Amino acid sequence: MSAGGSRAQLDRDPSAVARMFDGVAARYDLTNTVLSFAQDVRWRRATREALAVGPGDTVLDVAAGTGVSTVELARTGARCLATDFSLGMLRSGRSRAATAGLPLVAADALDLPLPDASVDAVVISFGLRNTVDPDAALAEFARVTKPGGTLAVCEFSRPVWAPFRRVYTDYLMRALPRVARAVSSNPDAYVYLAESIRAWPDQAALAERIAAAGWRSVAWRDLTGGIVALHTATRP
Repeated sequence: MSAGGSRAQLDRDPSAVARMFDGVAARYDLTNTVLSFAQDVRWRRATREALAVGPGDTVLDVAAGTGVSTVELARTGARCLATDFSLGMLRSGRSRAATAGLPLVAADALDLPLPDASVDAVVISFGLRNTVDPDAALAEFARVTKPGGTLAVCEFSRPVWAPFRRVYTDYLMRALPRVARAVSSNPDAYVYLAESIRAWPDQAALAERIAAAGWRSVAWRDLTGGIVALHTATRP
């Protein structure tokens, strides 16, 4: 794969995953909108609406990419900070962030440059499965969140209706890479992304991992028939 190696190699090497995202940054937002049939707009809005934050609160957007998700979160009136480990993504989102007055910070989800209990909410959208250790990332999110604060994880999941699940899996593994070749700046990367989605745990399994990382009141809401699940939790 020109994305930086096989899936197994990417799983072992976070820097390879970062390089892969550097390679897709130029047309990342456009590709996501095309591949999701514009559902990505709805998913970002649902994530924002799941947060009980407003003016005076601080929201950390992890794996924020080009910052399009952070701009949506800023509609709450909260102060929002975007982090990502891909410098290419951050560079692509620089003008958008500047227009919205949002800071962009290069950071690893497993080692956030923030003090303990310093933010009111942590959000990660379509990035948790790309961390080298999702469980350690969830624990790191708990570290930086104030007691009573909120976690929102918006991530690809498993469609709940079996016939639709079969159709979706076929699209994911066959059609998605083909569509990506037409619109993406690095279509081979979407082979890795499709495989990572198929290997990701389902809604209940992810909820268990979130709870095991120290979060409480874990719940989820299926979006688009379970293609995406929006998990929320509270820092005790």
